[in-house]
Amino acid sequence: MTAETPKMTALTPAQAAKILAAAGSRRITEAMVRADIDAGAPANADGTVNLVHYTAWLAREVTGGD
Repeated sequence: MTAETPKMTALTPAQAAKILAAAGSRRITEAMVRADIDAGAPANADGTVNLVHYTAWLAREVTGGD
């Protein structure tokens, strides 16, 4: 990992959106990630997101919390 490589536990919303968009077939934007944070998605105190925690939150949202 280089100094430019973001840590999975502290991604900006833009970085998280880029990774998630590349990993799936759905379009996701920084604005969508920010909207999720505003809706209760977990975020770090500095506004970054832990990709594992965020995707777990997304999965719970899709399944209705099950």
